[in-house]
Amino acid sequence: MKTICLLLVWLIPFTRTSAQQVAFEVKYSEPLAVLNFVENLSNNAPDNPYKTAFTNSAFHQKKYTDLIAAFDTLNIDYAYEFTAYPYAQKIGGSTASLLKRNLISADDLDNFKHLSVGIIPNSDLIALTAILQAFTPVYREVIYTPNKMLFEKQLKDITALIDSSQLANYFNIGLQFYGSDWDLSIPLVFSFYPLPAAKKGFTATAFYNHAVSAIPSSLTDYQQLLSVLLHETFHILYDEQSLARKRDIESWFNTHPSKNSRYAFLLLNEGLATALGNGYVYGQLKGKEDTASWYKRKYTNLIAKKIYPDVKAYVEQKKPMDKAFIDRYIALYDENFSSWPQEPDNLMTDRYVLTDNATDFNVIDGKFRYRSMSQYEDHISESTIDKMSQAPITKIVIISQDHKKKLQLVKNKFPELQHWQPNEQADFSHAVFLKDKTYLLVINLAKNTLEQALNTLSVKDQHQAPVKRL
Repeated sequence: MKTICLLLVWLIPFTRTSAQQVAFEVKYSEPLAVLNFVENLSNNAPDNPYKTAFTNSAFHQKKYTDLIAAFDTLNIDYAYEFTAYPYAQKIGGSTASLLKRNLISADDLDNFKHLSVGIIPNSDLIALTAILQAFTPVYREVIYTPNKMLFEKQLKDITALIDSSQLANYFNIGLQFYGSDWDLSIPLVFSFYPLPAAKKGFTATAFYNHAVSAIPSSLTDYQQLLSVLLHETFHILYDEQSLARKRDIESWFNTHPSKNSRYAFLLLNEGLATALGNGYVYGQLKGKEDTASWYKRKYTNLIAKKIYPDVKAYVEQKKPMDKAFIDRYIALYDENFSSWPQEPDNLMTDRYVLTDNATDFNVIDGKFRYRSMSQYEDHISESTIDKMSQAPITKIVIISQDHKKKLQLVKNKFPELQHWQPNEQADFSHAVFLKDKTYLLVINLAKNTLEQALNTLSVKDQHQAPVKRL
């Protein structure tokens, strides 16, 4: 056990810091790994290797299942917005991300608790820390120790690859392409944790100057892993564009005549990160570009591959993306993917939902699991409808009570509904294309359930227009 404790936080510096290069750090943080473990044991989490390992262990007993239930009641994620930025073009502050950053930085959970005072209410922080402390020995025995030798070898191999691959060069490419701001004295921290018995697939996330990823026990393609980490890093760089640059990009999309420009814009961040990370960086690391799928979601994969030649050209010419790039991007979207705004799986990726029944949120999330951004309100009123109307993403109003009154409130707010005469006693889903180039969906539930309405949801193109061929 003493040997394990010495390895609980393993920091491997391997790049030299210079005025021109950002430093990379590779890290294993046990406190963060334990939080990830508990999150995967949550009753809200789908089946996964962590749940399987825990269920089959001696720790699967009431003491720990009660702690999992207690964890599910904690709210550790409060958010705030950077209101000067265009809507959703700057990731809002997140207490969950701040807590994860502190877990990575902390020497132990007591240190984490002291670092995190004031981020969330003390009662929640104390409860969270106690749960993590209780699950630390569980995590060590069930996950870490059985995978320790392989995981440490994987970390060593990944570190060597990062050292030899000069990842700072790819970071600089991203800085130039996005035109972002970064102090090169601030390192990029890559934190890894083991993912046991996983045949395929892993997740990665990014926040601040951190990128976090699982390492599946079966993983041998470390170039793929690093390309995914650079993908996440490019999300950070996109987010760190200046306010002036964000406003320029917003205006290029807003003033473009294409009816698809808003939904194309909503896909830009993920498409660029995939083209750069999974396309360009992977090709450079591997020596050849990947001919298989770059991203499991078809919309991201297809747009990334379509714009890749343009992205690569800008990278090789050392040009930041500009209005000409955005115009070309929208043209490619119109040429190849003009039906996507009517496809529910794509339409619901970025959503603002109004309902009087908070359980509807779980139904929506269950049907449309993938979401890039979302905002939910559990009260339909003139003020909440007004607030929703200002969000340039798909808007959904679910009406299950006071039908006539609520339908009239919605109708009053949107000029596009001026001549609409809904039958409040009937079940229906009504879609209308708004002046901000997003769809409003009004779902009236008279007898049917929301599940039934979503299963039959269909949206027709209301603005047929000739597509300019490239």
